[in-house]
Amino acid sequence: MIDRPRTILQLLPKLDAGGAERVAIEIAQAVHLCGHRSIIVAEDGPLSNLALRAGAELIHLPVASKNPLKIWRNGRKLRAVMRENHVDLVHAHSRAPAWAAFRAARALDIPFVTTYHGSYGEKSKLKKRYNQVMASGARVVAVSEFISDLIKSRYKIDPAKLRVIHNGVDLQKFDPAAVRGDRAVRLAKEWRIENGQPAILLPGRLTGWKGQRLFIRALAKMQHQEAVGILIGSDQGRHKYTQELLDLANRLGVGGRLRLAGHVEDMPAALKLADIVVNCSTEPEAFGRTIIEAQAMGKIVVAAGHGGAHETIEPDVTGFLFPPGDDTALAALFDAILEGDAELRLAFGQRAREAMGQRFSLEAMQTRYLHLYAELLG
Repeated sequence: MIDRPRTILQLLPKLDAGGAERVAIEIAQAVHLCGHRSIIVAEDGPLSNLALRAGAELIHLPVASKNPLKIWRNGRKLRAVMRENHVDLVHAHSRAPAWAAFRAARALDIPFVTTYHGSYGEKSKLKKRYNQVMASGARVVAVSEFISDLIKSRYKIDPAKLRVIHNGVDLQKFDPAAVRGDRAVRLAKEWRIENGQPAILLPGRLTGWKGQRLFIRALAKMQHQEAVGILIGSDQGRHKYTQELLDLANRLGVGGRLRLAGHVEDMPAALKLADIVVNCSTEPEAFGRTIIEAQAMGKIVVAAGHGGAHETIEPDVTGFLFPPGDDTALAALFDAILEGDAELRLAFGQRAREAMGQRFSLEAMQTRYLHLYAELLG
């Protein structure tokens, strides 16, 4: 669809273990496999090796800084990078790098694309102006209809520029049949889960709005007091918050039922081990990547009923939604699922996996991004 090999440059603050970073790497993989050149500009991070394996070339620049002077300096550095590497299209996934890239791309008359990965708070005019760069591309990608509606409500944007491209899930990696039993057994031993003991998994970095406090309160209200709650995700240096969670669990009498697993490399095995996977964010998720990964693994997912969850879960068919912030309703859902027939739970999970293949495959996401690039370059 694109007439000759092109160079696509993507920008992120850091190659950290987050959803935006994984999307950028998955796009880089598709670009590389189609015979084009893929460059990612970001600070070094845990996903750097994964990006290299996907076929991306890495250029490490300090583009995470929000300091206006540093953004201006990064813009000058990026202009040099773009000229030197004959970049044909620039794609930004975060605000600070986007400001630097926007000016550089405009100076060189290179198409500029953004992906709007979050809802981005706007408590002041200055913050709104800072966020606005993410709606300033020749094409602006929203990761959900929820985010698309938010963009349209905030900015005067030409509808022809706006695209909704849902995140995708790798159905080969997240396939219960492909995960050997010993991988899950190893994690069960590490997390001290006895055979037959129900495991409820909350994946997500340890930060307040991801709902870990709500999750612990729900554990305390469950009838199934044998169930273990597992928090997966790094606290990224927020050790005070981690201690706060432990103190809350002990105060509510569920300290012995809570596991803080930290960052887990083998997420398919962790999901296979779980009886229930939960997303209980207290603020709306832009999309909710772990929701589709868990469903791809054939797991029952319970999520707060706001934001992107309305698009990734078909209520009572592929998963369940509960009123955001309601720990009593969440506990009741946990109990009802655990009391349900095992065969019905299996059928539920199979429907969820089929739905992910039809609506949220990685290949579909990659193809849509390549089509978008072709619109601007073909």
